[in-house]
Amino acid sequence: MRNIDISPLYRHAIGFDRLFNLVENSQKKPSQNAYPPYNIEQIDEHNYRITMAVAGFSEDSISLTQNENMLVVSGDIACSETKPNYVYQGIAERNFERKFQLADYVNVSSASMENGLLHIELVRLVPEAMKARKILINK
Repeated sequence: MRNIDISPLYRHAIGFDRLFNLVENSQKKPSQNAYPPYNIEQIDEHNYRITMAVAGFSEDSISLTQNENMLVVSGDIACSETKPNYVYQGIAERNFERKFQLADYVNVSSASMENGLLHIELVRLVPEAMKARKILINK
């Protein structure tokens, strides 16, 4: 795979540093593992849902944090004093931290758990000042 050097673009574009950093970071190999699995679906133009498979976790052991454009979902399994003697262990029981880079004006509206699935509802609230507006031409 080829690497693209976008450093010459920094000279000609002012204020797009964050965008260029996102492009550079997307070219790097992801350091996250695939646990827990998740889906991202678009409900409509401004609503999204992240669904994560979090079998074995309770609502108390999962935390959601949004800081600016970063959503962090983490889960901590409480250690029990007695370890079961598994013949086969197919259900992962390990802590996790998954980070999602959110677009501008996207916020978490709610979160719920049902049947071992964590549903995180996202909504994009674009301020009126940022929406397209029609400008009248004076006569």
